[in-house]
Amino acid sequence: MSDRGTIDTNVVTITTFVMEEGRKAKGTGELTTLLNSLCTAVKTISSAVRKAGIAHLYGIAGNTNVTGDQVKKLDILSNDLVINMIKSSFTSCVLVSEENDEAIIVDPETRGKYVVCFDPLDGSSNIDCLVSIGTIFGIYKKMTDDEPSEKDALQPGRQLVAAGYALYGSATMVVLSTGNGVNCFMLDPAIGEFILVDRDVKIKKRGKIYSLNEGYAKHFAPAVKEYVQKKKFPEDGTEPYGARYIGSMVADVHRTLMYGGIFLYPGNVKSPKGKLRLLYECNPMAFIMEQAGGKASTGFENILDIQPENIHQRAPVAMGSPEDVEDYIAICQKHSKK
Repeated sequence: MSDRGTIDTNVVTITTFVMEEGRKAKGTGELTTLLNSLCTAVKTISSAVRKAGIAHLYGIAGNTNVTGDQVKKLDILSNDLVINMIKSSFTSCVLVSEENDEAIIVDPETRGKYVVCFDPLDGSSNIDCLVSIGTIFGIYKKMTDDEPSEKDALQPGRQLVAAGYALYGSATMVVLSTGNGVNCFMLDPAIGEFILVDRDVKIKKRGKIYSLNEGYAKHFAPAVKEYVQKKKFPEDGTEPYGARYIGSMVADVHRTLMYGGIFLYPGNVKSPKGKLRLLYECNPMAFIMEQAGGKASTGFENILDIQPENIHQRAPVAMGSPEDVEDYIAICQKHSKK
């Protein structure tokens, strides 16, 4: 037949990939089960995002989440989906969500060994204008034999077992790391599976794009002002950096990962620790960046080295190409000595 060979008979799905990684690590298969359940939630959220208008899922749900953002109906749906899928996989004991004030302790009869921190629908305020949004997650092992509690989630990002994000854009993609590099999986709607499309992704050493919300420029610290000025008006005669800012962390970080450059959400006078949350936004993305050969810093310390004190803690962020982040750190340290 003329169309023979149009279907790849040797595709690598996210399930087979994670099973292979687990086998190399002589694992129990519990992480594979957990990631499978997350992928099922992502597929369902992706479907809901695609038909949000038709199903009347967008629009304000009438309340705000614990960090002050207006919660949309899709947020609630996504949160419920992720929680229910993880609980039903028998792999976790503590869940931390952006949408829940307190950590969720899984019932004893359905517990597993993992702690999962997640933002079920990052960038949801952009749904109505069709900008890319996403889901972010970080997975830790419970470190004690005590009864599970919120304290089990207060681990530095260095102790992440796996982290990743789903991007609901022109296609649906999951970007995942289990500590052995970064791999990208695209959802093939024809078969309902995530297929490996980019293996062992590496970020450029230096990029040509900076990404931050310059609407807050009035409140920027002197170091941030100087860094941005140097990107716009290079003193060494090189071409100025391009500015790109979507306002959806998953989309901005994914572009930074693919094209190089730097993503910034620094602290400012009004919000000294910035806006992004350490456990379920900064840490998973910092883990991905480091695994891809990039860097992630507050300007003064590595994101992954921060010891969390509460589950909704915020942290200032600079992440992306290593040389770009190093330039930013150098300026921050110079200003701290003044």
